[in-house]
Amino acid sequence: MSTARIRAFLAVARHGSFSAGARALGLSQPTLTTQVQQLERQYNVELFHRKGRRIELSDVGQQLLPIAQRMALLELEANNLLHDSGRLDSGQLKLGAVGPFHVIEMVDHYRQRYPRIDVSIRVGNSAQVLADLEQYATDIAVLAGRQDDPGLSAVHYARHAIILFTNLNHPFAERESVRLEELEGQPLLQRETGSTTRLALERALADAGVTPRKAMEIGSREALREAVVRGIGIGAVSEAEFIADPRLRAIRIEGEPVHTETYLYCLAERRSSRLISSFFDIAQGERV
Repeated sequence: MSTARIRAFLAVARHGSFSAGARALGLSQPTLTTQVQQLERQYNVELFHRKGRRIELSDVGQQLLPIAQRMALLELEANNLLHDSGRLDSGQLKLGAVGPFHVIEMVDHYRQRYPRIDVSIRVGNSAQVLADLEQYATDIAVLAGRQDDPGLSAVHYARHAIILFTNLNHPFAERESVRLEELEGQPLLQRETGSTTRLALERALADAGVTPRKAMEIGSREALREAVVRGIGIGAVSEAEFIADPRLRAIRIEGEPVHTETYLYCLAERRSSRLISSFFDIAQGERV
């Protein structure tokens, strides 16, 4: 089976058209189209349904896609191995993360050790980051919380307390810390359903029998900060993610009963990859 034909198939599947796939590979459209057609004729299958200018993967194409992705990754890793002779002098490492806070720190340490590795970061919610990892769009995922999935390999990176923050007019603003029980009846701003910070705080409040007043549900950190500045309610965030602002006051929860955990994940089948292992090693050496 020709690797060039597999690359052509992947390019069309990833970019959604023959013209975009050809541009991505630096080929002419007729050349790429011929490569895909040769693959189809070789095995007497149809990999794409052509509907005018639109194309869709056929059933066989959908089954081939994850296999072709793994083949492309193995080809890349083999090329890196032969080219670098064990030195990690070049290569591409793709990261996915739910936020920039920890991942930028990790990348900074990694680039100091491996400056010739091209590192890219895709930011999204937890579901998207995991989907990118499972679909081979990224190599490593940086997530808050443990994912119990036998298909994933995990490394613990950091643990951080969840803190509160208010605007300057809130009574809590004059204090360094508050007890969890003091949140009873307080207007609490919540992140979206599925937020690790929200889940951890809700669990701690339920265990303590404390019921705050739900002020609003907000889907982004930026909007959450603005709502706190305007006095709509109290915000909660991992201390690592809090950005100092003269309009806000950070307040610790006594005893630090709520915290988040940050983990690095890769597909278990790829844990032995030299690039992935090198990043995990650096993260473990620098973790806090």
